[in-house]
Amino acid sequence: QLQVVESGGGLVQPGGSLRLSCVGTGFRLDYFSITWFRQAPGKEREGVQCISSSGGITYYTDSVRGRFAPHRDNAKNTVYLYMNRLKPEDTAVYYCAVRTGHACPLTQSFAMDYWGKGTLVTVSS
Repeated sequence: QLQVVESGGGLVQPGGSLRLSCVGTGFRLDYFSITWFRQAPGKEREGVQCISSSGGITYYTDSVRGRFAPHRDNAKNTVYLYMNRLKPEDTAVYYCAVRTGHACPLTQSFAMDYWGKGTLVTVSS
């Protein structure tokens, strides 16, 4: 069964850091672009960042520039989202999604082939 599973969410204080993981089962993630999305309580889902198969990064949310960074570990078939200097407004369920193709969409797109079920990140003191 082809799927992606997120993990690593939790409660963190403002200014803290977390690393989210997106693990692929049944297929190789390094052949595809991977996009991280998030959905805050009461808000619509939004794209955060995308990492292409070659490691290029496309940002969809300006508020995370300089704080969030995706990274691939192809040996572990995993894509990480490193989140630093977290803010309360980063509180959301974070999803990873797989899109057929090597490149990232230039603008936010929800046309993904596989979605994970999400992991909750709560930033609060």
